[in-house]
Amino acid sequence: MKTLDFPQEGDHPKYFDKYLNYVKGQEFLGLMNKQVKEIEKLFESKDEAWAVSGYAKGKWSPKEVLGHITDSERIFAYRALSISRGEKADLPGYDQDPYVQGAGFNSLDSKDLLSDFKINRIAILSLLRTLDEKSLRQKGKANGSDIIVNSLFWIIPAHFAHHFQVLKEKY
Repeated sequence: MKTLDFPQEGDHPKYFDKYLNYVKGQEFLGLMNKQVKEIEKLFESKDEAWAVSGYAKGKWSPKEVLGHITDSERIFAYRALSISRGEKADLPGYDQDPYVQGAGFNSLDSKDLLSDFKINRIAILSLLRTLDEKSLRQKGKANGSDIIVNSLFWIIPAHFAHHFQVLKEKY
């Protein structure tokens, strides 16, 4: 597995910096694998009532947070694939709330959600293995902003780290 350089300023929209700060200085592959173990351990240590309850009115449940993470990682990976293959169109953004509302994550078994997350991580790493350095440096547009493929891969564990911190602190 190739080593991914940490994104540089200008490789992604500034609003991703708050997420990337969670994972700065870490090694990408180790981080991706460690996060799978962390989320599995957290869910296994809690009961079903925890998994389906938000920490406040209108807040997502842990199952919904996990489903959101997986959906977002699929979208980031699609953007990475598209841009790496030379897509010139501005890839659309997405509104996370309807995705969560329409998914029915709370009705799914936690083990199935965890399995889906883990399998998706395997697919992301498989995609990464198919890309050369030139592909990783490709610049495209997503949600109206310039972004480099390498940054999209780093945003995946960074976005997870943000939500995992919230799960640990507020739930």
